[in-house]
Amino acid sequence: MVEIRLRNSKTRRTDVLDPITPGKVSMYLCGPTVYDRAHIGNARSAVVFDQLFRLLRHVYGAENVTFVRNFTDVDDKINARAAETGREIAEITAETAQWYLDDMGALGVLEPTHMPRATGYIKEMVVFIEDLIAKGHAYANEGHVLFRVRSFADYGKLSGRSVDDMIAGARVEVAPYKEDPMDFVLWKPSSDDLPGWDSPWGRGRPGWHIECSAMSYAILGEEFDIHAGGSDLLFPHHENEIAQSCAAGHAFARIWMHNEMLQVEGKKMSKSLGNFFTVRDLLDQGIPGEVIRFVMLSTHYGKPMDWTERKVEEAEKTLRKWYAAAEPGGSVSDALVEALSDDLNTHAALTEMHKLDGADLGAALSFMGLWNDAVPVWAQEADKPDEHSEKIMAILLERKAARERKDFDRADYLRDLLAAAGVKVLDTHEGNLAWQRGPNFDPSKLEGL
Repeated sequence: MVEIRLRNSKTRRTDVLDPITPGKVSMYLCGPTVYDRAHIGNARSAVVFDQLFRLLRHVYGAENVTFVRNFTDVDDKINARAAETGREIAEITAETAQWYLDDMGALGVLEPTHMPRATGYIKEMVVFIEDLIAKGHAYANEGHVLFRVRSFADYGKLSGRSVDDMIAGARVEVAPYKEDPMDFVLWKPSSDDLPGWDSPWGRGRPGWHIECSAMSYAILGEEFDIHAGGSDLLFPHHENEIAQSCAAGHAFARIWMHNEMLQVEGKKMSKSLGNFFTVRDLLDQGIPGEVIRFVMLSTHYGKPMDWTERKVEEAEKTLRKWYAAAEPGGSVSDALVEALSDDLNTHAALTEMHKLDGADLGAALSFMGLWNDAVPVWAQEADKPDEHSEKIMAILLERKAARERKDFDRADYLRDLLAAAGVKVLDTHEGNLAWQRGPNFDPSKLEGL
């Protein structure tokens, strides 16, 4: 079996993926807080770890990979959006969760095996917190429950910080219900106008960090193979996840992976700078999802990524070239799998694809989430439709009708005539009317059709 090597943020080395259960892999990715559209920085994490999901499915078999990506649907930002708009919280979270799925789908992101919502696991969170209190790692005070950071000796090892240094170098809220400034909230009280659930500590709602620990434990168990997310989550979110899960006696995640942040034209993405874009903004501007994905994958996930107009133009140019040379079918090359197995080196994988053509290029494009055995409509022609494309489409419609009535001789005849004119017909599982003009396109040969 292919050896997959991944950079482990916890060990600070590149570790070989050695699944806990031989032949099966489990992975958890921190998903979005659903109160608004996902921006392109959010998309980088989704695209990067979708590519890892695709690699794992290829190596281990789709049925042997369990991928969990959560929705945080209870959060102060959601509450604020509801107060601001006057809309129901459930309505906002349902709408924005679907927006996320639609926008990520446009980028070729597969749906994970499980997509738990935090509000569906409140009971599990309460039980988890009760266990931490019983073991002396958490305490209740004034309707809050807090984790005793100093009760967990390894706190700070993921981020490479010490508790004392963190207190000295940061402005930490010292609330009256805290024993120590670094203690973090597991449960907090809710007023009547906020979402809340009954608990041993009164009506309230969970803190952010406990959500992922409870959901990953409920679905993946005490230990799983990979935990992923953006580098902005390394501290405090992932540090706190490790503390509360390991304090509860769970081995938790073996490999921790973090993608670096995204900039726009060399500057940090910011609304004040006017360079803040959601995925939907780019799609509505006419930038195809395949192009967005290509740009995301062109930089190794462990390096900061710069989104530029030039990269968008180059990505579209390359994809048009590849679509013209690709054919459905084929098999994924060993060189491509090896590139991705080397710490998910997507840049090297795209470089390998320049060596491919025909069906093998088609297989590579599918594997990289850049097409679905059919050339996207935007890339079928570089120019606006003309009389030639209209003629071709009319012939394709006639061919489709012939196939539907099982007149395959007529269908093949029309396909061969189109081929003689330099038109490649791309048959798809969905029956789409996909085609390409080849380099030998001769419109004069369409006149007799």
